[in-house]
Amino acid sequence: MRLNKFISDSGFCSRREADRLIEEGRVLINGRRCKTGQQVEDKDFVEVDGQRIKAKRQKERVYLAFNKPEGITCTTEGSVKGNIVDFINYPEKIFPIGRLDKFSNGLIFMTNDGDIVNKILRAGNAHEKEYVVTIDRPVTDEFLRKMSNGIPILDTVTKKCKVTKVSKNTFRIILTQGLNRQIRRMCEYLACRVLSLQRTRIMKVDLGKLKPGTWRHLNPKEMAEINQMIESSSNTQEASKDSNKQGRRSLPKRPVARQNMKTSSQSHKKSSPKRRGQTSGRPSKQNSKSRPQRKRR
Repeated sequence: MRLNKFISDSGFCSRREADRLIEEGRVLINGRRCKTGQQVEDKDFVEVDGQRIKAKRQKERVYLAFNKPEGITCTTEGSVKGNIVDFINYPEKIFPIGRLDKFSNGLIFMTNDGDIVNKILRAGNAHEKEYVVTIDRPVTDEFLRKMSNGIPILDTVTKKCKVTKVSKNTFRIILTQGLNRQIRRMCEYLACRVLSLQRTRIMKVDLGKLKPGTWRHLNPKEMAEINQMIESSSNTQEASKDSNKQGRRSLPKRPVARQNMKTSSQSHKKSSPKRRGQTSGRPSKQNSKSRPQRKRR
């Protein structure tokens, strides 16, 4: 079994998080640092930060809907104060599916199933996430038009999305992307600041009346709908290719004339001989010896 799957099956973290731990050298197999993609056998002794990891076979899968309050960080790192795992304090090891930044609130899934994490997180699978956002200036028709048609951030242009006005300063937005702090960056580009941001829906699961700081188990109907939606989801490698080709509209390539000019000028300086009498600093011994020869010529 691949090492990242072995770790995720244990309920320690997702496969993506496991890959990060492996790259950071925090995972050992039989006392030796391992590499990404390495295979692990049942007889192997696997450790993460000195903690023994055992694969739990035939274990009960856990799927939670959690209303994350502001100030809670979506990380499994126990050293981070206010991390989401310690806040929930679930009796089994669980981890978040995706992220909500520290100052945002609302719906987030928690699970011990590493396989479902990868499928839901794939941007190319177009799973909807809905947010209600309040900004520091009125929501105009022009603002709605620009937000819905795509905003240039993070060296790309966001995918077209549905944006509707809720009240004077509040709008609703439905995304199928998960760029870092995407909504906040989109608003900053349009010269406004986010005052509050709440995620109200993931796929077909609504936040409903779930109070901040509380959680509930996803019911069988919700899980059936989720499994149906992710049935044809791309695996990790396929999805990364799809997201590069289809997931985001790239910005026009920036001109590289300055870089080329700089490179050509540097190569010209290196290749062109120095004029007589030109020096950079003190003359070397070789140069001082060669001067009389020039005079003889």
